[in-house]
Amino acid sequence: MKRHGATLIAMLLATTSFAQGVTDVHSHIITSDFVSALKKEGKLADEGFPLPRYDVESHLKWMDEAGVATSVLTLAAPQPASADVVREANEAAARIKKEHPGRFLFCAALPLPDVDAAIREAKYALDTLKADGIKLASNVQGQYLGAPELDTLFAFLNERKAVVILHPHRPEPVNREVMTQTPLAMQEYLSETTRAVTNMISRNVLARYSEVKVVVPHCGAYLPLAMPRMRSLAPVMQANKLVGDIDWETNLRTLYYDLAGAHSPETIRQMLTITTPDHLLYGSDFPYAAPHVLTQSLARMKQYLAAEPDLAPFREMILWKNAQWLFGLTDEKPSAATHRSDSAMIVRIAEIEVYPQYLEEYLAIAREVDRLSIEREPGVVCLYPMQSSEDPCQIRILEIYASEEVYQQHLQTEHFQKYKTGTLHMVKSLKLPLMKPLDSETMKQIFIKQNMP
Repeated sequence: MKRHGATLIAMLLATTSFAQGVTDVHSHIITSDFVSALKKEGKLADEGFPLPRYDVESHLKWMDEAGVATSVLTLAAPQPASADVVREANEAAARIKKEHPGRFLFCAALPLPDVDAAIREAKYALDTLKADGIKLASNVQGQYLGAPELDTLFAFLNERKAVVILHPHRPEPVNREVMTQTPLAMQEYLSETTRAVTNMISRNVLARYSEVKVVVPHCGAYLPLAMPRMRSLAPVMQANKLVGDIDWETNLRTLYYDLAGAHSPETIRQMLTITTPDHLLYGSDFPYAAPHVLTQSLARMKQYLAAEPDLAPFREMILWKNAQWLFGLTDEKPSAATHRSDSAMIVRIAEIEVYPQYLEEYLAIAREVDRLSIEREPGVVCLYPMQSSEDPCQIRILEIYASEEVYQQHLQTEHFQKYKTGTLHMVKSLKLPLMKPLDSETMKQIFIKQNMP
């Protein structure tokens, strides 16, 4: 997707008091025409709960109180049947963006399941309305993301390098009795999101159209749990010709994740088993919760992102820098190194828990990557794995890198990529707390690497 007006918006943000404010990638626009159309179509109760009221003045009031600089608008569920209603909602979002410069972005809805009409609307939204991305539902009338008929749409979005915000909708078909027992938003939304993403991964949609960046809502749904299982079962599925080869690394690299919903330090750590800190984004889900609840939730996130040593380096990245880069508001790709007082040397102790059934296999792969890293990478000062004598599944690795540049190069090496992709399903939990040397000068002397004769 072209970065429409990126320089102008960045300059505007820099000259306001909101320049360092939060960027919210998960908020919804609900227009009166949209509500009227759903009522006429008999869809008002399709998602199992009433639609909240929305007006831009209330949205701005909450943003100002909570310290949110910019919100990304997407059309709420359910999907209206009329393409005209979709167009009206997109034009309403474009007006809000224009009338409040720097405060709003929007991702346009599409009139699926008509793929040709969806492509026309996407072109109009991106070119004429200057949309910042596209919103896609997990399914529309049973047409799920990952379906072959959507490949032409993804090919178009790939050409535009589009940002896509994914949102769950009611499953189709749906067991209404089950949905009554456990309301849709409490469980099935998480299943819907997971289903849509795994559908795309199983057909390599995200790898084949890797210029499309997809934002997964609600703390990644069940993906941190589903991905290890999916990967471990893939060989069996492939042997029975149920799925083909899957490019795990490329598929996962295209995914970003918002933290709307039940965020916590533990949730973020779990998400970091399948992604990296530069792919995490703040999301509120406004107006689906009371403003004071959202304000308290954001304040709590700010507090633990500052207090937790392993998460503190990523605070600004999660709250605004990752989103600003993703939506083209800045050309500077976020890096945790800019948040360290001593960024010349990276020191940390990786805390890993391995599933018992994979322990021996994990240890063999870990030994190999440690040996190859030390042998082949001069800037990798130390990779020293240790195993708890009380619980052999608890692994600790002392990691020391000469610089951020060395570390980033290490992440791209063939042996590290083999380790990362080969052990994803073996790891139950992973923490990567950064450690600050008490005597950095002595540290440098202790760990100088020399060429031995």
